[in-house]
Amino acid sequence: MKALVTGARGQLGRALLGRVPKGWNAVPLDRAVLDLTDADAIERIVDQEQPDLVINAGAYTAVDRAESEPELAQAVNAGAPAAFARALAGTSARLLQISTDFVFDGARGQPYRPLDPRNPQSVYGVSKAAGEDAAGDRAIIVRTSWVHAAGGANFVRTMLRLMRERDELRVVADQIGSPTWATGLAETVWRLAEKAEPAIYHHRDAGVASWYDFADAIAQDAVALGLIGRVPTVVPIATADYPTPARRPAYSVLDVSETRALLGDPHLHWRAQLKSMLQEELTLG
Repeated sequence: MKALVTGARGQLGRALLGRVPKGWNAVPLDRAVLDLTDADAIERIVDQEQPDLVINAGAYTAVDRAESEPELAQAVNAGAPAAFARALAGTSARLLQISTDFVFDGARGQPYRPLDPRNPQSVYGVSKAAGEDAAGDRAIIVRTSWVHAAGGANFVRTMLRLMRERDELRVVADQIGSPTWATGLAETVWRLAEKAEPAIYHHRDAGVASWYDFADAIAQDAVALGLIGRVPTVVPIATADYPTPARRPAYSVLDVSETRALLGDPHLHWRAQLKSMLQEELTLG
């Protein structure tokens, strides 16, 4: 079985390529190989490779910059899945599209189920919701949240850098979600690819946190591992005290009960997954 994996150099792409199941041949596609804004190039590579599966993990993920680059965000996040869906039409191959908690507005106050109404509040969220629609009824959609991985560009590594540089950090405490380790997400994606029917599925690590809770845990665990020398002061602040171009959902916890029931696997807590990620970060040096 052959799978094309877009975003091959991103943190999820690297995790997917590191967890390829037996019986699969994964073909990595990064920006140097495939421009996700080029529909003709997408059609050509699908025709050339004849895959059984496309995992579209490539995305425009610069949430704030998307507010000033809406056309590019739409071209990557919606145009690419539309092109893959067209290229795969008439074949038995499937598209697995990665999506995000940002398709929700955060006003619900309880975990979002896969079929709950979407109401994205940012250009990024709008583009990812459009990507879900463009992927079509034959696609598997996997939504996730707050992804981190060793060696990637993410909140954990940003906090580690700032914690080495500063004695005090101010971190938003009124946005609630769930951190997700890319390795666990990759394992779920591959299992859904093998087992799931076309539908929307949610994956996140167990437990919930604010960005402040997440930062405080990073500080404690990083000191224990020797990644930073001392625990800095982490001060909780309101979203209003840290304005950003893009509006983020205040509560974006995903209900993963259907995914976990389908796969029958344990739901590991984000604190345990964070420790695994930080251990990998230590190994990377």
